[in-house]
Amino acid sequence: MTQPLTIALSKGRILDDTLPLLAEANIHPAEDISKSRKLIFDTNHDHIKLLVIRAADVPTYVEYGAADLGISGKDVLMEFNSENLYEPLDLKIATCRLMTAALKGAVLPEGRLKVATKFVDVTKRYFAEQGRQIDIIKLYGGMELAPIVGLADLIVDIVDTGKTLVANGLEPRDHMAYISSRLVVGKAAMKVKHAQIQPIIDQMSAAVDRQEEKRQQEAEQ
Repeated sequence: MTQPLTIALSKGRILDDTLPLLAEANIHPAEDISKSRKLIFDTNHDHIKLLVIRAADVPTYVEYGAADLGISGKDVLMEFNSENLYEPLDLKIATCRLMTAALKGAVLPEGRLKVATKFVDVTKRYFAEQGRQIDIIKLYGGMELAPIVGLADLIVDIVDTGKTLVANGLEPRDHMAYISSRLVVGKAAMKVKHAQIQPIIDQMSAAVDRQEEKRQQEAEQ
């Protein structure tokens, strides 16, 4: 018997890059997600539904079994830090870097650092490994402002092109992690629904490989 499957998708730019990969696995939403306010979508398969939720909530839905699979940024997964999720596939979409940044040319204090970030646990682990003592200042946005007004010595944030840092007089310092979107599967779901989940992983993996080959060919031209 075919068991129901639920896939949690991250809203925003990750979603736009995810839908073509799902299409490669023959999973198509029954309606245009971009034109709907709904959060749950039927697909071309009676047993598969899609949830479209905040990126930060995807690991929670998958860990607790409300979704069997999910698409989440590596930054979110690092902060969530769950042992109940498998991460079988790097989708190589929505790529960026997790970095520290400070005012351009600023000399950092030798003692405790004040670090502004929304990635609290990732930042604590990183600086503990460096042997640096820090005070965390949790912010939810406008991170670049913190060093300018003296709220923090450093920030930890996602960097794409780095133009926002430069525009605000900051410069990237330490590279902490390469970030991209990952396919995640709940361990319990993988155990119970392996026969249905594994083909989706395989088809999406093949789609990622094809996209990479295409990008390489375009870069060589």
